[in-house]
Amino acid sequence: MFINITDSKEANNKGSSSGLVHYLEKENRLDQKQKIEHWFNGQRAGIRPYEVVSKIDNNIAKLGKTDAKFFLVNISPSQKETAFLKKQYGEDGAKEQMKEFAATVMDAYAKNFNRDGITSHQDLVWFAKLENYRYYGHNDAEVKQGIRKRGERKDGEQMHVQVIVSRKDATNKVKLSPMNTSRGKNAEHSKKMGQFDRIAFKQSGESLFDSMFGFDRQLKETLAYANIQKNGKLTQREQLTVLTKAASRNHQSRSVANELAQAVCHRLFANTADMLAETGKSAADFLKIMLEPSYTAGADHIPEHLRKKGKKKSQSQQITH
Repeated sequence: MFINITDSKEANNKGSSSGLVHYLEKENRLDQKQKIEHWFNGQRAGIRPYEVVSKIDNNIAKLGKTDAKFFLVNISPSQKETAFLKKQYGEDGAKEQMKEFAATVMDAYAKNFNRDGITSHQDLVWFAKLENYRYYGHNDAEVKQGIRKRGERKDGEQMHVQVIVSRKDATNKVKLSPMNTSRGKNAEHSKKMGQFDRIAFKQSGESLFDSMFGFDRQLKETLAYANIQKNGKLTQREQLTVLTKAASRNHQSRSVANELAQAVCHRLFANTADMLAETGKSAADFLKIMLEPSYTAGADHIPEHLRKKGKKKSQSQQITH
């Protein structure tokens, strides 16, 4: 699950949202045979483009000319995740599920600010558009090499949701910037802007997808795994190697490994022994857990002592850079 927040460079968010809204209407213009995808916001569907522009552009009280007026949130399931949804719900059903998931993601977006009165998507001004395809741009290697032309559709499952969310909350009084990186370190700045941990937000989207749809995510498909592989120190990589072996055994060991990987990404363990101690077991006992029979059911089969430990850690510690 890829979730990204785009600032002014691509979204051009210092002025009107009309240009971005027009751009996100491209599929409705390009493919007349396809069913029109209307805008939605978790409370209503069938919203017209002009209403999106009007609501976003008029929710800018006390914002200056050079201030960001809105942000673009990209919610993109992997091809495997999309195929999973379509298998479970069918083509049209998968689209509806993605729309519901987008509202859940925006709940997480609101909560991530840690601001009084900002607790759900209903406290925000946001509009989303489901897109079925992605297109090659001039920066893609295939276009530069002459293999593809700019504007051609990309192959595979490409369904995703683009969300335009106002800088101001639904009351048009509170400024909310996901680009604030203080994370509470600068108390005065956080009080005005709200603290926002973008990595934690991305992680929440992955966790929400898994719990909402019962998706059995492999360790190598997690954000924590990717972060450690890209930015992790030697100690973290060693810990990840142990978790990778555990995750390959069965569902219950993979569930525990996935949770521990988030803590490893936080650099919470000085060494592998400390990491294993978090499960309440010695290294030998943990290896024994790895060798237990494979389960195909959900996380209810995770041993109680591991489930409590893992949940406590995942709730109290968020992934940070």
